[in-house]
Amino acid sequence: MLLTRVMPCLLLRQGSLVKTMRFKDPSYIGDPTNAIRTYNEKEVDELILLDISATVEKRPPSFAAIEMFASECFMPVAYGGGLKKVEDVKEVFRLGIEKVVINSAAVERPEFIRELSSRFGAQAVVASIDAKRRPGGGHQVFIHGGRTATGLDPRALAVQMMETGVGEIFLNSIDQDGTMEGYDLELIKIVTSAVDVPVIACGGAGRLEDFRKAIKEGGASAVAAGSMVIYFGRNRAILINFPTKRELAKLFN
Repeated sequence: MLLTRVMPCLLLRQGSLVKTMRFKDPSYIGDPTNAIRTYNEKEVDELILLDISATVEKRPPSFAAIEMFASECFMPVAYGGGLKKVEDVKEVFRLGIEKVVINSAAVERPEFIRELSSRFGAQAVVASIDAKRRPGGGHQVFIHGGRTATGLDPRALAVQMMETGVGEIFLNSIDQDGTMEGYDLELIKIVTSAVDVPVIACGGAGRLEDFRKAIKEGGASAVAAGSMVIYFGRNRAILINFPTKRELAKLFN
């Protein structure tokens, strides 16, 4: 396993694999199981699965789907989407998921994070922060799949989440999501400079060099990618792919 983690981030919507552009216009990609099997073959170290419709539709996670995905994965899996109850989180872990990713509920009920960390351990709890640039400068946190502005500063929220007990922070740039134009390095720096827990940068990866910049310049501990490991070429033909271990090892040496 690489010292620097690089992981695919797969978006689920009503059971299908989709990809968004700046959190909008989800495009159908295919069956998530096929993508998982491909990543198994490519010996991916870790995988993130996010159900982007669960919270918006005000429903709990699809446990049957989670069980199927977990059974197919040869690598550790983090799951997020619709998690608002301790009982649901417990069930997700029982089905074979290693970490839970909490977004909207982390903002609305910080004590939920504290309870999860106390019961399951900080290493199993990831706080997800979706942030967008403000017109006048700086960034603002959004929840409910990027639909609801909170007025919160991502740096302040990251510190609060760290103090509440999360083991990691999953930091996603709404502006860069799906663009393949590089990570929001400013956003990453703002958060990584304020917290001591690992930060996973997401949103904008399009080249291997983007991974290096997020780590070396942004200070992220790990990176996640969606479009880059789903599409191929300028026309964005669907091709589930992932860099080789040799490519990644050379990148971070």
